[in-house]
Amino acid sequence: MSSRPLPYHTAKTLRSVSDLVEAGLVRPEQAERLDKVAERYGIAIPPMLAALIDPSDPNDPIARQFVPSARELIQTADELTDPIGDDAHSPLPGVVHRYPDRVLLKPVLVCPVYCRFCFRREQVGDADATLSENALDAALDYIADAPQVREVILTGGDPLMLGAERIAKLSSALASIPHLDVVRWHSRIPVADPERITPALVRALAVPFETGKAAWLSVHVNHPRELAAAAVEAIGRLRQGGLTLVAQTVLLNGVNDQAPILEALFRSLVRLGVKPYYLHHPDLAPGTGHFRLKIAQGQALVRALKGRLSGIAQPTYVLDIPGGAGKSALGPDCWDAVDGTITDWRGIAHDYRE
Repeated sequence: MSSRPLPYHTAKTLRSVSDLVEAGLVRPEQAERLDKVAERYGIAIPPMLAALIDPSDPNDPIARQFVPSARELIQTADELTDPIGDDAHSPLPGVVHRYPDRVLLKPVLVCPVYCRFCFRREQVGDADATLSENALDAALDYIADAPQVREVILTGGDPLMLGAERIAKLSSALASIPHLDVVRWHSRIPVADPERITPALVRALAVPFETGKAAWLSVHVNHPRELAAAAVEAIGRLRQGGLTLVAQTVLLNGVNDQAPILEALFRSLVRLGVKPYYLHHPDLAPGTGHFRLKIAQGQALVRALKGRLSGIAQPTYVLDIPGGAGKSALGPDCWDAVDGTITDWRGIAHDYRE
Protein backbone atom coordinates (compact mmCIF):
# COMPACT_ATOMS: atom_id res chain seq x y z
CA MET A 1 0.00 0.00 0.00
CA SER A 2 1.37 3.40 -0.91
CA SER A 3 1.91 6.02 1.78
CA ARG A 4 -0.21 9.17 1.81
CA PRO A 5 1.99 12.27 2.24
CA LEU A 6 1.60 14.35 5.38
CA PRO A 7 -0.09 17.76 5.14
CA TYR A 8 3.41 19.23 5.32
CA HIS A 9 6.83 17.74 4.62
CA THR A 10 8.58 16.17 7.60
CA ALA A 11 11.52 13.92 8.08
CA LYS A 12 11.29 13.97 11.86
CA THR A 13 9.56 11.80 14.40
CA LEU A 14 6.55 13.56 15.91
CA ARG A 15 7.26 13.69 19.66
CA SER A 16 4.92 16.27 21.16
CA VAL A 17 1.33 17.39 21.03
CA SER A 18 2.46 20.55 19.25
CA ASP A 19 4.11 18.38 16.59
CA LEU A 20 0.82 16.53 16.12
CA VAL A 21 -1.11 19.80 15.82
CA GLU A 22 1.35 21.08 13.23
CA ALA A 23 1.03 17.81 11.29
CA GLY A 24 -2.74 18.12 11.22
CA LEU A 25 -3.20 14.95 13.28
CA VAL A 26 -4.64 16.72 16.33
CA ARG A 27 -6.97 19.72 16.45
CA PRO A 28 -5.61 22.77 18.30
CA GLU A 29 -8.50 22.71 20.78
CA GLN A 30 -7.45 19.19 21.84
CA ALA A 31 -3.91 20.21 22.72
CA GLU A 32 -4.38 21.22 26.36
CA ARG A 33 -6.11 17.97 27.26
CA LEU A 34 -3.58 15.84 25.36
CA ASP A 35 -0.67 17.63 27.02
CA LYS A 36 -1.85 15.98 30.25
CA VAL A 37 -1.59 12.59 28.53
CA ALA A 38 1.89 13.43 27.27
CA GLU A 39 3.02 14.28 30.80
CA ARG A 40 2.56 10.62 31.72
CA TYR A 41 3.01 8.63 28.51
CA GLY A 42 5.56 9.19 25.76
CA ILE A 43 4.68 10.23 22.22
CA ALA A 44 6.63 9.16 19.13
CA ILE A 45 5.30 8.67 15.61
CA PRO A 46 8.00 8.22 12.95
CA PRO A 47 7.44 9.66 9.46
CA MET A 48 6.70 6.24 7.98
CA LEU A 49 3.67 5.68 10.21
CA ALA A 50 2.57 9.32 10.27
CA ALA A 51 2.32 9.22 6.48
CA LEU A 52 -0.17 6.34 6.71
CA ILE A 53 -2.66 8.32 8.82
CA ASP A 54 -5.70 9.87 7.19
CA PRO A 55 -6.48 12.91 9.40
CA SER A 56 -9.89 13.29 7.72
CA ASP A 57 -10.99 9.93 9.14
CA PRO A 58 -11.90 10.19 12.85
CA ASN A 59 -11.72 6.39 13.08
CA ASP A 60 -8.42 5.94 11.26
CA PRO A 61 -6.92 2.66 12.59
CA ILE A 62 -3.34 3.88 12.35
CA ALA A 63 -4.07 7.10 14.22
CA ARG A 64 -5.96 5.16 16.88
CA GLN A 65 -2.84 3.13 17.65
CA PHE A 66 -0.35 6.00 17.87
CA VAL A 67 -2.03 9.40 18.32
CA PRO A 68 -2.77 10.06 22.01
CA SER A 69 -6.34 10.23 23.25
CA ALA A 70 -7.85 11.90 26.30
CA ARG A 71 -9.35 8.49 27.12
CA GLU A 72 -5.88 7.46 28.30
CA LEU A 73 -6.49 9.56 31.41
CA ILE A 74 -9.28 7.17 32.45
CA GLN A 75 -7.92 4.35 34.58
CA THR A 76 -10.14 1.50 35.76
CA ALA A 77 -9.76 -0.38 39.03
CA ASP A 78 -8.51 -3.57 37.37
CA GLU A 79 -5.70 -1.90 35.41
CA LEU A 80 -2.12 -2.44 36.58
CA THR A 81 1.16 -0.60 36.16
CA ASP A 82 2.82 -4.00 35.59
CA PRO A 83 -0.06 -5.90 33.97
CA ILE A 84 1.79 -9.10 33.03
CA GLY A 85 3.85 -9.31 36.22
CA ASP A 86 7.34 -8.78 34.84
CA ASP A 87 8.62 -7.50 38.19
CA ALA A 88 7.59 -10.66 40.04
CA HIS A 89 9.88 -12.71 37.79
CA SER A 90 12.82 -10.33 37.42
CA PRO A 91 15.87 -11.72 39.26
CA LEU A 92 18.00 -8.74 38.18
CA PRO A 93 17.63 -5.61 36.02
CA GLY A 94 16.72 -6.32 32.41
CA VAL A 95 15.91 -10.01 32.93
CA VAL A 96 12.50 -11.66 33.24
CA HIS A 97 12.54 -15.42 33.89
CA ARG A 98 8.92 -16.55 33.86
CA TYR A 99 9.20 -19.93 32.09
CA PRO A 100 11.90 -22.51 32.85
CA ASP A 101 13.36 -22.74 29.35
CA ARG A 102 13.32 -19.11 28.19
CA VAL A 103 14.27 -15.68 29.42
CA LEU A 104 13.30 -12.16 28.43
CA LEU A 105 16.20 -9.74 28.07
CA LYS A 106 15.32 -6.02 27.98
CA PRO A 107 18.50 -4.14 27.04
CA VAL A 108 16.70 -0.87 26.21
CA LEU A 109 13.33 0.74 26.99
CA VAL A 110 13.04 3.19 24.09
CA CYS A 111 11.04 2.57 20.91
CA PRO A 112 10.76 4.17 17.46
CA VAL A 113 7.01 4.56 18.08
CA TYR A 114 4.95 4.59 21.27
CA CYS A 115 1.78 2.54 20.97
CA ARG A 116 -1.11 3.92 23.01
CA PHE A 117 -2.02 0.42 24.24
CA CYS A 118 1.50 -0.66 25.27
CA PHE A 119 1.55 -2.99 28.28
CA ARG A 120 4.90 -1.49 29.37
CA ARG A 121 3.75 2.10 28.86
CA GLU A 122 4.72 3.03 32.42
CA GLN A 123 8.34 2.13 31.61
CA VAL A 124 9.04 2.71 27.93
CA GLY A 125 10.49 6.01 26.86
CA ASP A 126 13.07 6.11 29.63
CA ALA A 127 16.38 6.45 27.80
CA ASP A 128 18.24 6.28 31.11
CA ALA A 129 16.88 2.75 31.65
CA THR A 130 19.14 1.32 28.92
CA LEU A 131 21.22 -1.36 30.59
CA SER A 132 24.74 -0.27 31.39
CA GLU A 133 27.61 -2.42 30.22
CA ASN A 134 27.96 -3.89 33.72
CA ALA A 135 24.22 -4.58 34.00
CA LEU A 136 24.18 -6.26 30.59
CA ASP A 137 27.19 -8.38 31.55
CA ALA A 138 25.35 -9.43 34.71
CA ALA A 139 22.30 -10.40 32.66
CA LEU A 140 24.42 -12.45 30.29
CA ASP A 141 26.13 -14.15 33.24
CA TYR A 142 22.70 -15.05 34.66
CA ILE A 143 21.70 -16.66 31.36
CA ALA A 144 25.02 -18.49 31.07
CA ASP A 145 24.55 -19.89 34.59
CA ALA A 146 21.03 -21.19 33.83
CA PRO A 147 21.52 -24.34 31.71
CA GLN A 148 17.77 -24.96 31.50
CA VAL A 149 17.38 -21.79 29.42
CA ARG A 150 17.25 -22.66 25.72
CA GLU A 151 15.90 -19.41 24.28
CA VAL A 152 16.49 -15.71 24.89
CA ILE A 153 13.82 -13.25 23.79
CA LEU A 154 15.10 -9.70 23.36
CA THR A 155 12.40 -7.14 23.95
CA GLY A 156 12.02 -3.81 25.69
CA GLY A 157 11.35 -1.14 24.43
CA ASP A 158 12.56 -2.11 21.00
CA PRO A 159 15.92 -3.90 21.08
CA LEU A 160 16.69 -3.03 17.45
CA MET A 161 17.11 0.58 18.61
CA LEU A 162 20.55 -0.52 19.81
CA GLY A 163 21.94 -0.34 16.27
CA ALA A 164 23.98 -2.78 14.22
CA GLU A 165 27.28 -2.60 16.09
CA ARG A 166 25.83 -3.18 19.57
CA ILE A 167 23.43 -5.83 18.29
CA ALA A 168 26.30 -7.73 16.66
CA LYS A 169 28.18 -7.70 19.96
CA LEU A 170 25.12 -8.84 21.91
CA SER A 171 24.25 -11.51 19.33
CA SER A 172 27.78 -12.86 19.53
CA ALA A 173 27.70 -12.97 23.33
CA LEU A 174 24.42 -14.88 23.32
CA ALA A 175 25.53 -17.22 20.55
CA SER A 176 28.57 -18.19 22.62
CA ILE A 177 26.40 -19.59 25.44
CA PRO A 178 26.46 -23.36 24.79
CA HIS A 179 23.00 -24.31 26.07
CA LEU A 180 21.10 -21.65 24.07
CA ASP A 181 19.31 -22.83 20.92
CA VAL A 182 17.40 -19.72 19.87
CA VAL A 183 17.95 -15.95 19.95
CA ARG A 184 14.64 -14.18 19.26
CA TRP A 185 14.17 -10.44 18.74
CA HIS A 186 10.82 -8.64 19.14
CA SER A 187 10.50 -5.41 17.19
CA ARG A 188 8.17 -2.81 15.69
CA ILE A 189 10.98 -1.34 13.58
CA PRO A 190 10.35 -3.30 10.34
CA VAL A 191 6.97 -1.54 10.01
CA ALA A 192 7.58 1.63 12.07
CA ASP A 193 11.00 2.71 10.83
CA PRO A 194 12.00 0.23 8.10
CA GLU A 195 15.02 2.22 6.93
CA ARG A 196 16.77 1.03 10.09
CA ILE A 197 16.73 -2.53 8.69
CA THR A 198 20.06 -2.09 6.92
CA PRO A 199 22.26 -4.90 5.57
CA ALA A 200 24.60 -4.34 8.53
CA LEU A 201 21.74 -4.73 11.00
CA VAL A 202 20.54 -7.91 9.30
CA ARG A 203 24.05 -9.37 9.49
CA ALA A 204 24.21 -8.49 13.18
CA LEU A 205 20.92 -10.26 13.87
CA ALA A 206 22.12 -13.33 11.96
CA VAL A 207 25.32 -13.79 14.00
CA PRO A 208 23.91 -16.83 15.91
CA PHE A 209 23.96 -18.81 12.65
CA GLU A 210 27.76 -18.84 12.89
CA THR A 211 27.59 -21.10 15.96
CA GLY A 212 24.72 -23.28 14.81
CA LYS A 213 22.05 -21.36 16.71
CA ALA A 214 18.73 -20.16 15.30
CA ALA A 215 17.93 -16.46 14.88
CA TRP A 216 14.26 -15.45 14.92
CA LEU A 217 12.54 -12.09 14.69
CA SER A 218 8.96 -11.34 15.72
CA VAL A 219 7.40 -8.34 14.01
CA HIS A 220 4.65 -6.46 15.84
CA VAL A 221 2.00 -5.47 13.27
CA ASN A 222 -1.71 -4.87 13.87
CA HIS A 223 -3.26 -3.65 10.62
CA PRO A 224 -2.68 -4.47 6.94
CA ARG A 225 -2.04 -0.81 6.15
CA GLU A 226 1.13 -0.98 8.25
CA LEU A 227 2.61 -3.26 5.57
CA ALA A 228 3.52 -0.36 3.28
CA ALA A 229 6.09 -0.76 0.50
CA ALA A 230 9.07 0.18 2.70
CA ALA A 231 7.98 -2.28 5.38
CA VAL A 232 7.63 -5.05 2.80
CA GLU A 233 11.15 -4.33 1.57
CA ALA A 234 12.53 -4.40 5.13
CA ILE A 235 10.87 -7.74 5.80
CA GLY A 236 12.38 -9.02 2.56
CA ARG A 237 15.86 -7.99 3.71
CA LEU A 238 15.38 -9.87 6.97
CA ARG A 239 14.24 -13.01 5.16
CA GLN A 240 17.14 -12.80 2.72
CA GLY A 241 19.44 -12.61 5.72
CA GLY A 242 18.17 -16.00 6.84
CA LEU A 243 16.07 -14.98 9.84
CA THR A 244 12.91 -16.91 10.64
CA LEU A 245 10.06 -14.41 10.91
CA VAL A 246 6.88 -14.55 12.95
CA ALA A 247 4.36 -11.83 13.76
CA GLN A 248 2.54 -10.75 16.89
CA THR A 249 -0.71 -8.81 16.72
CA VAL A 250 -2.71 -7.16 19.49
CA LEU A 251 -6.49 -7.42 19.09
CA LEU A 252 -7.69 -3.83 19.42
CA ASN A 253 -11.16 -2.34 19.49
CA GLY A 254 -11.57 0.04 16.56
CA VAL A 255 -8.36 -1.10 14.86
CA ASN A 256 -8.57 -4.74 13.81
CA ASP A 257 -11.66 -6.12 15.54
CA GLN A 258 -13.27 -7.34 12.31
CA ALA A 259 -12.62 -10.69 10.64
CA PRO A 260 -11.95 -9.24 7.15
CA ILE A 261 -9.24 -6.93 8.55
CA LEU A 262 -7.50 -9.74 10.42
CA GLU A 263 -7.83 -11.99 7.38
CA ALA A 264 -6.20 -9.38 5.15
CA LEU A 265 -3.39 -8.86 7.65
CA PHE A 266 -2.62 -12.54 8.14
CA ARG A 267 -2.82 -13.30 4.42
CA SER A 268 -0.41 -10.46 3.72
CA LEU A 269 2.03 -11.70 6.35
CA VAL A 270 2.01 -15.27 5.03
CA ARG A 271 2.56 -13.95 1.52
CA LEU A 272 5.68 -12.19 2.84
CA GLY A 273 6.93 -15.36 4.53
CA VAL A 274 5.95 -14.26 8.06
CA LYS A 275 4.04 -16.73 10.24
CA PRO A 276 1.26 -15.13 12.36
CA TYR A 277 2.25 -16.33 15.82
CA TYR A 278 0.19 -14.70 18.58
CA LEU A 279 -3.03 -12.69 18.60
CA HIS A 280 -2.87 -10.98 21.98
CA HIS A 281 -5.91 -10.04 24.03
CA PRO A 282 -5.14 -6.50 25.26
CA ASP A 283 -3.40 -6.32 28.62
CA LEU A 284 -4.74 -4.42 31.63
CA ALA A 285 -2.38 -1.49 31.16
CA PRO A 286 -3.45 1.86 32.66
CA GLY A 287 -5.63 4.02 30.44
CA THR A 288 -6.18 1.39 27.77
CA GLY A 289 -9.74 0.28 28.49
CA HIS A 290 -11.03 1.79 25.22
CA PHE A 291 -8.93 -0.75 23.32
CA ARG A 292 -10.18 -3.86 25.07
CA LEU A 293 -12.87 -6.16 23.67
CA LYS A 294 -14.64 -8.92 25.53
CA ILE A 295 -12.90 -12.27 25.32
CA ALA A 296 -16.03 -13.77 23.76
CA GLN A 297 -15.73 -11.24 20.93
CA GLY A 298 -12.15 -12.29 20.32
CA GLN A 299 -13.10 -15.96 20.35
CA ALA A 300 -15.85 -15.26 17.80
CA LEU A 301 -13.32 -13.58 15.53
CA VAL A 302 -10.95 -16.53 15.82
CA ARG A 303 -13.77 -18.92 14.97
CA ALA A 304 -14.65 -16.83 11.92
CA LEU A 305 -11.05 -16.99 10.72
CA LYS A 306 -11.04 -20.78 10.94
CA GLY A 307 -13.22 -20.91 7.85
CA ARG A 308 -11.29 -18.19 6.03
CA LEU A 309 -7.62 -19.10 6.50
CA SER A 310 -5.38 -22.13 6.44
CA GLY A 311 -3.53 -23.15 9.58
CA ILE A 312 -0.29 -21.38 8.67
CA ALA A 313 -2.15 -18.06 8.59
CA GLN A 314 -3.83 -18.46 11.98
CA PRO A 315 -2.14 -17.20 15.16
CA THR A 316 -2.93 -18.45 18.65
CA TYR A 317 -5.30 -16.16 20.55
CA VAL A 318 -3.72 -15.63 23.99
CA LEU A 319 -4.10 -13.74 27.24
CA ASP A 320 -1.08 -12.84 29.36
CA ILE A 321 -2.54 -13.64 32.77
CA PRO A 322 -2.28 -10.62 35.11
CA GLY A 323 0.24 -11.02 37.91
CA GLY A 324 2.87 -13.00 36.04
CA ALA A 325 1.34 -16.46 35.50
CA GLY A 326 2.23 -16.33 31.81
CA LYS A 327 0.32 -16.70 28.55
CA SER A 328 -2.69 -18.94 28.10
CA ALA A 329 -4.55 -19.74 24.91
CA LEU A 330 -8.07 -18.34 25.03
CA GLY A 331 -9.75 -21.56 23.97
CA PRO A 332 -12.85 -22.97 25.67
CA ASP A 333 -10.68 -25.37 27.64
CA CYS A 334 -8.65 -22.54 29.17
CA TRP A 335 -11.06 -19.69 29.89
CA ASP A 336 -14.28 -20.47 31.73
CA ALA A 337 -16.75 -17.64 31.24
CA VAL A 338 -19.12 -19.01 33.90
CA ASP A 339 -16.56 -19.42 36.67
CA GLY A 340 -14.52 -16.43 35.48
CA THR A 341 -11.21 -18.31 35.53
CA ILE A 342 -8.34 -18.86 33.14
CA THR A 343 -5.93 -21.76 33.42
CA ASP A 344 -2.20 -21.20 33.02
CA TRP A 345 0.42 -23.49 31.48
CA ARG A 346 0.88 -25.25 34.84
CA GLY A 347 -2.84 -26.14 35.04
CA ILE A 348 -3.49 -23.56 37.79
CA ALA A 349 -6.76 -21.60 37.57
CA HIS A 350 -6.66 -17.82 38.04
CA ASP A 351 -9.53 -15.40 38.51
CA TYR A 352 -10.20 -13.32 35.39
CA ARG A 353 -13.65 -11.74 35.36
CA GLU A 354 -14.82 -9.20 32.84
